[in-house]
Amino acid sequence: MKTTIDIIKGIHPGFVLERELKKRMLAKGQFAIELGEFPQTLTAITKGKRRMNIPLAMKIEKSLCMEEGFFMTLQVYYDIEEQKKKLSRNKINLKPDLDKIRKIIFWDTDIKKIDWQKQKKAVIKRIFERGNESEKQEIIRFYRSDVINKVKTSK
Repeated sequence: MKTTIDIIKGIHPGFVLERELKKRMLAKGQFAIELGEFPQTLTAITKGKRRMNIPLAMKIEKSLCMEEGFFMTLQVYYDIEEQKKKLSRNKINLKPDLDKIRKIIFWDTDIKKIDWQKQKKAVIKRIFERGNESEKQEIIRFYRSDVINKVKTSK
């Protein structure tokens, strides 16, 4: 059976706080003032534009009689998800070592504008038709042998 934290992990803690305040029919601004915080701070958090910090999380948890560490645990899970997304985006943007590939092979296009993931089939075919051994090795290193073999055997 999944715990509450398992169900909502990866969600910004501010969204969970917003839902909790609505459920308890508490006004955000008044709640913030009661905590000794600026209403703008709480609003920014509930909109996901600002991180939850430890002192504020502890005040909120105490005021709402929630388990200590709940909101910071959510914040950590949210940060992990954001980091995974960032790493995923960076991985997609990787390109082979262009110093090892002659620009003349891609004479008909700007080599800096090639989308190395979307155009991998064309890139692999061109390198294996016109490239030298070091260029082929760089493409094998970048895409991996299994991807290259799949592209080379497909028509």
